[in-house]
Amino acid sequence: MKVGANYLGNARCQFTVWAPLLKEVAVKVVSANEQLLPMQQLEYGFWQVTGEDIEPGSRYVYQLEGTKEFPDPASYFQPEGVHKASQVFDHSTFNWTDRHWTGIRLEDYIIYELHIGTFTPEGTFEAVIPKLTRLKELGINAIEIMPVAQFPGDRNWGYDGVYPYAVQDSYGGPDGFKKLINACHLEGISVILDVVYNHLGPEGNYLPNFGPYFTKKYLGDWGDAPNLDFAYCDGVREYFLENALYWLDTFHVDALRLDAIQGIYDLSAKHFLEELSERVHALSQQKGRKFYLTAESDFNDVRIIRPKEVGGYGLDAQWCDDFHHSLHTLITGEQQRYYQDFGKCKDLEKSLREGFVYSGQYSPDRKRRHGNTSAEEPAYKFIVCAQNHDQTGNRILGERMTKLTSFEGLKLTAGTLILSPFIPLLFMGEEYGEEAPFFYFISHSDPELIEAVRKSKKDEFLQSGHEKDFQDPQDQGTFNKCVLNWEQQYQDKHKVLWDFYQELIFLRRINEALKVLDKKKLEVSSREEDKLLFMRRYSDENQVFYVMNFSDRTLTFDIDTPSGSWQKFLDSADTKWMGPGATMPDKLIPGELLTIPAKSFVLYQA
Repeated sequence: MKVGANYLGNARCQFTVWAPLLKEVAVKVVSANEQLLPMQQLEYGFWQVTGEDIEPGSRYVYQLEGTKEFPDPASYFQPEGVHKASQVFDHSTFNWTDRHWTGIRLEDYIIYELHIGTFTPEGTFEAVIPKLTRLKELGINAIEIMPVAQFPGDRNWGYDGVYPYAVQDSYGGPDGFKKLINACHLEGISVILDVVYNHLGPEGNYLPNFGPYFTKKYLGDWGDAPNLDFAYCDGVREYFLENALYWLDTFHVDALRLDAIQGIYDLSAKHFLEELSERVHALSQQKGRKFYLTAESDFNDVRIIRPKEVGGYGLDAQWCDDFHHSLHTLITGEQQRYYQDFGKCKDLEKSLREGFVYSGQYSPDRKRRHGNTSAEEPAYKFIVCAQNHDQTGNRILGERMTKLTSFEGLKLTAGTLILSPFIPLLFMGEEYGEEAPFFYFISHSDPELIEAVRKSKKDEFLQSGHEKDFQDPQDQGTFNKCVLNWEQQYQDKHKVLWDFYQELIFLRRINEALKVLDKKKLEVSSREEDKLLFMRRYSDENQVFYVMNFSDRTLTFDIDTPSGSWQKFLDSADTKWMGPGATMPDKLIPGELLTIPAKSFVLYQA
């Protein structure tokens, strides 16, 4: 059952809503030709009516039990925000020009995560379009967009969305989003959309007035969890399952990133994620092109990405936080919170070889054993990063890696990420060393909620010893500080770093040993005392070997050089990249003592 206001043409519109416990539901058209349309109750709690003389642009609300009035839970557009009437929207009028687009293989993705509101000064979908050429020059072929479902006000990360089907009005609404996606496809860029199925935001969340969308059966991190396995759960599951298909089909989105799936609680015989995977697979078959599901997961559980045939949920890939944590701790030396579980070269070595670092052993931070082994899972099922919105924005001062390490450290970070055997993800601005922070920001209208969020953030700043640096999440100025400084990427060291990322991505694309994501065709080892890491990757055509020095000192060492004639291909310490000067030889000679500068790496090809 397709919920929402579906325009049928000829001034006719069919309204469908799920409200299984109500006795009376009506559609109240509140603009143009005002009218009240009593709805007919169907099976399984659905209500429906087809109205006449209703054109696109008409505003409406649902009237419940003859008194209460609320926007549509499946509204396609909320032009006046989360508390006002919904708008009838005709999706058939957009002129798509991407009919020949067939997508890009997931294993070929170079992902760029961005937040629409802070990516440009305008903060709109259409303002992103002129930047696509620059991203393509860098080598990006997939952008991952943080949630765009309607949230309160005009400033938010997107995880406070309360209308999963409505596109944020301040970003440009449904047509603005379609224009961006269409433009991406014309540039050869796939679009991944971040969607949230583990909770809805607190302000403007009127779903409980319609039915048992949430349950107290589980204590979720964000309040009551969506009801996916209790009485009346079928309507809730359908609401979210159809939402996923809506983005892929109606908006031509290529892939979805499922936010924090550890917060999706479901003890059904068929887990929500498995059913979602089945639905998306069926749509792929129907449309003749592959749509992808990726997930953020805190489980370290390979069932997420294993095929259904072997007891998995069948998702295509998942974020690998262990890679980020291993790399971050080596580069920065930080050991607070969950970083205490990492910090050794052997951690990054294991992650590069397998994916998960924690595969069943004891985690000091969690105070329990964590994870299962990912050694046999294909490399292309893991998405890795050195920065993302969470790892930056959840820091009390919102610092990027630019503020946490040296320029040499930034280049070493880039090399570790791009030369890994996994799918790399960059966080907007990372490629040129953006210096703006990425704070948590909101623009709620509920005074009590604003004060609660403000107090929570003040406490965080106080507890971390940064009380004087407090950034009010509701303040426009906090948001303004997060907007990217695009001009930086054309200046001095920022331009050098951008060129360095471009070179790395280019090498990954043209070199078969780097291009093919195969964990069975790599060797990795490390020397803990020196913080040195060695890696060889190979294919039928060629092989590469690289040395990475994560220490803060120049090291002299010897190594059993892999067989082959090794020619230097890239050296991060080269003065070309504003380095201190290369000391590693142009050719590797067996038995020769080697010297490598601090926080640098060198890539050889045979």
